Amino acid sequence: MLELGRAQRIAEGAPRFRNRNEREFAGYRDAVDALMRLDAYEPLSVPFVLHLHRLVFRHAGGRGGDLKSDQNLIVSYESGRREVAFTPPAPDETEFLLGELLDRYEAAKRTELAHPVALIAALVVDFLAIHPVADGNGRIARLLTTHELLAQGYGVARYVSIEQRVFESKNAYYKSLYDSQRDWHEGEHDIWPWTSYLASVLADAYDDFERRVAAASEPAGSKQEQVRDYVLRQAPQGFRRRDIERALPGVSVGTIRLVLKELRDAGAVRPEGAGAGARWRRT
Repeated sequence: MLELGRAQRIAEGAPRFRNRNEREFAGYRDAVDALMRLDAYEPLSVPFVLHLHRLVFRHAGGRGGDLKSDQNLIVSYESGRREVAFTPPAPDETEFLLGELLDRYEAAKRTELAHPVALIAALVVDFLAIHPVADGNGRIARLLTTHELLAQGYGVARYVSIEQRVFESKNAYYKSLYDSQRDWHEGEHDIWPWTSYLASVLADAYDDFERRVAAASEPAGSKQEQVRDYVLRQAPQGFRRRDIERALPGVSVGTIRLVLKELRDAGAVRPEGAGAGARWRRT
């Protein structure tokens, strides 16, 4: 896990990396930037997936750009010990299965077989079940999700990080994915747990975007007044400090802390937990 300040420096193009985590973070930054610069969205293909994989690992010794050559497993440590939660198809089946999945997905898009969000959800469930690369399957799945949301007209993915929302709800992410992959090998799995999760993430992103637009359209006032107004009038009933930081990018962390302390002392909000990740709730 990267420190916030260090992550921001790398996101802005810090040239030196301290470890493998920073190299992979920089690669993911490059892949996201590449998606955001696209003027047109090409149909998904195996070469495009491997191109994204190559970008993700471009700073990490060139380990990207190839399909898996060894069997990989999806494991869980939820019980306190290592358990195999899902066994993906064998490496010698991967290229065929991935190519067929992407072809079927593109055909379903052309014929409007289902709602775009349902199609994207089904794509991700199958992609992660195939688990086509040795490392980085989750990151590639999130990049494909962003690519397809933008391609289907969900422009909020350009302004609000879908990836961040997935990270912040990773328990729900893993549970819904596990529920949707059950009986996948038999073709009797249910995509709706994962589809519902993806739809909720997308809805939350649009709500956040609306709050940002509303905040930007109101008279400026002092920085403390902006924070106070956001907390009392615009933020969800339960929120975290980073929600305020995202909504008011021009306000310092120190000012946000000061206002939260004042509102806490006045009984307007109360913290649940401690530190930067504490959840706050309006009273």
